[in-house]
Amino acid sequence: MRWARRDGRRARRLDPVGPGRVAPEAGGLRAVHQQVLLAFAESGHAPAWSVLEAAAARYARTAAGVLADLHAGDFIQLDEAGRMSAAYPFSAGPTPHVVRIDGGPRVYAMCAIDALGMAAMLGRAVTIASADTRTGQPIMVTVTKNGAAATWEPASTVVFEGCLAYCADGLARPAAQVSCGHVNFFATPASAAAWAAAHPEVTGEVLGQAAALRLGREIFGPLLADAPQAAR
Repeated sequence: MRWARRDGRRARRLDPVGPGRVAPEAGGLRAVHQQVLLAFAESGHAPAWSVLEAAAARYARTAAGVLADLHAGDFIQLDEAGRMSAAYPFSAGPTPHVVRIDGGPRVYAMCAIDALGMAAMLGRAVTIASADTRTGQPIMVTVTKNGAAATWEPASTVVFEGCLAYCADGLARPAAQVSCGHVNFFATPASAAAWAAAHPEVTGEVLGQAAALRLGREIFGPLLADAPQAAR
């Protein structure tokens, strides 16, 4: 979910649909990326190194080389030690968005939209436990397995889709650095607006429930569509 200025007024997602999060086939990027996503979906963790090496070897490459390319393209993020810290929509470490996958593990999502998009990506229902970023009020969202519908508690819940204001300079930066921490659930539109007013360093907009679900489906729904082992 890279961001860039698309018009003269605001920062928006760069190519949020389709290839925006689908890794290219060339060089084994998509095959390895899908192995990573499937491992998180089944175990809550990144795959074993041997699994990545086997996937990369089919393209006469090393796992380290493919992961470096995926990191450069912001399909995943590696920390300074080369460990996987993010594989959007999954986070390798704790975040405010805890997702229980139906028939699977409990995982962490990088942001609210990532959490909402998991159901469409996996073809499984998910239950999201989060909180209003401003007040701490608990929020729970249960998304159907196709990602098209959800039950929201409280019923007034919305999503604020934000990014650090300097995203507007037109330079692409990893979503984990500039946007993921600012795409959150709020119990009411008023709470989201109050938080935004108190944080002028973040630019963004309040999304209603239907728009937030649709964005999650558009970004993450295609990621495993052609994966041979996808559990859908």
